[in-house]
Amino acid sequence: MAPAPPAPDPGPPPLLVACALGIEKFALRLGDRSGAHGPLTLLKTGMGPQAAERALTRALARPALREAPVLATGFCAGLEPGMHPGDVVVADEVRADTTTACTGTGLLVEEILRLAPGRTVHTGPLTGSDHIVRGAERTALRATGALAVDMESAATLRCAARAAGRPVAAVRVVVDAPEHELVRLSTLGGGITAFRVLRSLLPAFFEWHRNLLLPRR
Repeated sequence: MAPAPPAPDPGPPPLLVACALGIEKFALRLGDRSGAHGPLTLLKTGMGPQAAERALTRALARPALREAPVLATGFCAGLEPGMHPGDVVVADEVRADTTTACTGTGLLVEEILRLAPGRTVHTGPLTGSDHIVRGAERTALRATGALAVDMESAATLRCAARAAGRPVAAVRVVVDAPEHELVRLSTLGGGITAFRVLRSLLPAFFEWHRNLLLPRR
């Protein structure tokens, strides 16, 4: 009886990039994909932590994505005075009911700055909320040490990290900051700036993914 042929090489695990909004997914779809190191799945979760957790749970149940690294991205509200629309926040951890540590934060910062040397990149904790944060609540969150807040990253990474060893990361673009709140029409240009920056980040995500695939010494 002839031996069974070897199983085909499944290739590298895909990269799952999750965002909440259609406009965020559209920005990522316009990004440069030439540096991809394996399949890319862009997942629009919908707004809020509950929607993010439901969407991630469904996606990660698919056999093709069971080992996929997960990166949460999109827009966020900056908490630090002096932040501007278009600044990038690379989380070293995301917080809500629990805290999830991020993988490869330094590499992401390095790659983002390589793509745009003059870009402002902030590194530190990213906190979660179930609603849009304004005024005094923004100040209270800043007092916890968080740099920025969004509604989906913490739930996304908490859900993804249930599989032990799965690499996770969060990279957000500031669209709203203490001196640049979107409630003012004058900040509309800030939204356009944030969209362009988000679109430009995809090669950094691919390099993060490539680094995860390298053999460890």
